[in-house]
Amino acid sequence: MSVAKEPPYTHGQPPRTGVLLVNLGTPESPTPSALRRYLGQFLSDPRVVEIPRAVWMPILHGIILRVRPAKSAAKYASIWTPEGSPLRVWTEKQTKLLQGFLGEAGHHVTVRHAMRYGQPSVASQLDAMKAEGVTRVLVVPLYPQYSGATTASVMDEVFAWGRQTRLLPELRHVNHFHDDPAYIDALAASVRAHWHTHGRGERLVMSFHGMPERTLHLGDPYHCECHKTGRLLAEKLGLTQDQYIVTFQSRFGRAKWLEPYTEPTLIKLAKDGVKKVDVVCPAFVADCIETLEEIAMEGKQVFLGNGGQELQYIPCLNDRPDWIRALSGIVQQHLQGWPTRPEHQPSAETLALQAARAKAMGCPR
Repeated sequence: MSVAKEPPYTHGQPPRTGVLLVNLGTPESPTPSALRRYLGQFLSDPRVVEIPRAVWMPILHGIILRVRPAKSAAKYASIWTPEGSPLRVWTEKQTKLLQGFLGEAGHHVTVRHAMRYGQPSVASQLDAMKAEGVTRVLVVPLYPQYSGATTASVMDEVFAWGRQTRLLPELRHVNHFHDDPAYIDALAASVRAHWHTHGRGERLVMSFHGMPERTLHLGDPYHCECHKTGRLLAEKLGLTQDQYIVTFQSRFGRAKWLEPYTEPTLIKLAKDGVKKVDVVCPAFVADCIETLEEIAMEGKQVFLGNGGQELQYIPCLNDRPDWIRALSGIVQQHLQGWPTRPEHQPSAETLALQAARAKAMGCPR
């Protein structure tokens, strides 16, 4: 957690607004040591693994972190690019593009990105924003569908930073955007573009990241929001119920997770005689290990190995202009009421007058 010294407060300092995009995270390199650090942080989060710590931590450090890092490193190595981790590369591009879109819309804001696990950390980016004079922060977890394991975990980290911060900025955060019309439009446009180039499969599989089934019964809306995203996307594409299916991937452990699972679904489709399927992953706005390796590689191998002839993976939204425009709209909606345009900012004369009055009243700065 951040222990950086806070910048001194100064009267007459112009207020500034910042937007912090937060994604899940990525190891620094596709090596066992880097994966051990990354997985250690990720799997230690009580929002991610809801098992009593006294039971879970010996399993994590005694078994999982001894075995899994090497296997995970090999998976990451298969998708690593010359620029680095795909998730980091796309998130950086989204940050720069969003800054431009907001600027064109007349908003003077600072846009940064952070990773919930790994670097740059949430705390380090909030520290950097404070050092730049940011006094209002909109936190945007890049998870379309709300889950306690993702969205709430991001805010846990923001609040943990806040507990060690004397002068807190004003804070807002985006809970979800699973049914945002522009987000759905961008998803539909990406599917249509893929079909135009590669042809259309017999089924469209919408694979969302999985969660333990118990989270649904405990009140987590994730399952419902995934199905709503799937329904809205299908309606936008003009699909009937028998032309698409919502599934859940990335199951971990032995507990029952949200069903149907993606891999068994692909096997069943192949064995039922379906020759060509398309797979899209609407829970991810940037390609990552779960999409590029688990779906585009492993999912394809499973489908072909059971009699299917072709599996086409439809890339995430990444840096599509329609997606960045949608993200800009979501951000602007949540910035309402904060003065982010030049005409709303106090003049230099007003700020100087405020500082002079404060000094006259005995404030040293």
